[in-house]
Amino acid sequence: MSRPDPAIADLQLPPGVAEGEATMPGLLRHRARTTPQQIALREKTRGIWQGTTWLGYFEKARAFALFLKAQGFMPGDKLIIASDGTPEWFFADLAAQSLGGVTVGIYPTNPWPELQYIARHCRAKIAVCGDQEQTDKALTAMQREGGLPDMQRVLTVDWKGMRQYTDACLTSFADALAEGFNLANQPAQVDAFERSIDGLSAAQDALIVYTSGTTGMPKGARISHRGILSDAWALGQVHGFAGQPMSVVCYLPLCHVAERLMSPVMQLAYGSVVYFAESIDTVTQNLREIGPSFFFGVPRIWEKLQYEILIKSRDARPLAQWAFRKSLAIATPIAERSIANGGEPVNVRDAFVGWLLRAAVFSNLLASIGLDRTWISMTGGASISPSVILFFRALGVPIYQIYGMTESSGASHAQSRKMSRLGWCGPPLPGVVEQRILEDGELQLRGRIVFNGYLYDEAATAVAFTDGWLSTGDVVELDEATGQVQVIDRKKAILITSGGKNITPSLIENTLKESLYISEAVLLGDGRHFVSALIQIDLDTVGKWAQERGMAYTTYETLARLDAVKALIAEDVERVNARFSRVENIRKFVILRKQLDHDDGELTATMKVRRSVIEKKFAPEISEIYGSAKEAA
Repeated sequence: MSRPDPAIADLQLPPGVAEGEATMPGLLRHRARTTPQQIALREKTRGIWQGTTWLGYFEKARAFALFLKAQGFMPGDKLIIASDGTPEWFFADLAAQSLGGVTVGIYPTNPWPELQYIARHCRAKIAVCGDQEQTDKALTAMQREGGLPDMQRVLTVDWKGMRQYTDACLTSFADALAEGFNLANQPAQVDAFERSIDGLSAAQDALIVYTSGTTGMPKGARISHRGILSDAWALGQVHGFAGQPMSVVCYLPLCHVAERLMSPVMQLAYGSVVYFAESIDTVTQNLREIGPSFFFGVPRIWEKLQYEILIKSRDARPLAQWAFRKSLAIATPIAERSIANGGEPVNVRDAFVGWLLRAAVFSNLLASIGLDRTWISMTGGASISPSVILFFRALGVPIYQIYGMTESSGASHAQSRKMSRLGWCGPPLPGVVEQRILEDGELQLRGRIVFNGYLYDEAATAVAFTDGWLSTGDVVELDEATGQVQVIDRKKAILITSGGKNITPSLIENTLKESLYISEAVLLGDGRHFVSALIQIDLDTVGKWAQERGMAYTTYETLARLDAVKALIAEDVERVNARFSRVENIRKFVILRKQLDHDDGELTATMKVRRSVIEKKFAPEISEIYGSAKEAA
């Protein structure tokens, strides 16, 4: 198992925070003591944004911790949370950690067998469920196929529709809080809680994040307080978060390490205000209402925001359409020159023209999607098309790429204002991680942000490390002068054709997804004579394209079957082929008749493609491309 290298600097703490408080519960207590009435959390209730102060946050986390302790929750015990992002997610998370316990997030989209696997594997004692749907999953997991032998109690936040539930293990979250507040009236209970926080070690596990399982069953990555706090603090230092008023939108699943890092952990490190989106479907509407200063978006979110801007511009009056197209044509070269110049305008003229275009043309469009007040934005979690980055930079919203993995607490590399080269991920975060590149191009990491190992799996932990260095499994290109890296692909994903040519699928797949009409692409060709692709069209954009041309369709499948749609996609495939060598060209493609789905096992909970499953499930489509197995080889 990797240990922090002594050459790497100690964790830098916010002013006034003692070394002993360098845990998440310790930082929460610090915020409650120093800025008790400052708003920490905002949630929309009946159309109105309601706020929770730092003191209120701390008191509710303490109350829930006292309830958990009364239920026998001990140091090292596991609590699972199956819910969308809510303040209660934060209260439960910090409550369990305050007692020396560990929180395990469950994706709200996970079916009950996946919830059962994770809860059983981590030996969870308590489950917090967001609503009736999640509660039903937990109860089903307890009743079927061996159940959950360690599970003692299930708590539900939103009790709507559950009045008739009589299961003895069930309690409403509100009732649990009320019981905890009663216990908080006893000085002895409060003193014991304070001692529990004081006794925490920054090196101990704070959370367990289960990997997405693209090549096997998910593994539980043990992440320490020191690891993820160091990550948040270093990332904020790179971008100058200290002393800045920060507001963020929490909308991605909190069980994913990226949202956990960007919302609750970054908030504890820098005192930001977290707004909870009503749902993933209302993110753009909530963005308009909030106008966050910081926004982290996975590539698909940025692509949807780009599409929304383009649609708004197309639906505008002819003069406004012309002004947008003309302005974008002027702004894009300015953005390209700025990126090449280390993020700064090359001259006064570029600076002035860029400012003028944003003020006169782009500001209203940015306001319509809630990004007009955003001064820092990031993307990560998957590769993003450079054209999307360039589009938003032309509009005046620079997006900085980060790179990392669950096992590195979320982020190990980050672009900055002076290191924002298109398609690259920046250098390692200073002071918390080191890198080395092996001869085959694989990136390895070492430092305080590296995880504590896999839960109950010493063999997998040993495989993950080489001489104390974490193997990422990613092949990268290194810029020797700056330390920046560019991810080429997953080491195991490289395709080798029957002619011996190595092909990087993600590069071609991401280029295909630059099209507004393609939402997913899976490249084929390993051991075969030529490269082909399975393509999933974007239902919204292709649907709108078809409607504008009077084409009738009712479902994704009927839309995908239209000959005109295949011709539309063929044009984009040819444009992509023109950018690559002949051996990398896609000679045939098939439009999938259905959308890839997590519930069908084709995607992980983080929407990553399970290539092995795809090849089995879509064998008929692959046979349509390659013919018989003999011909394919």
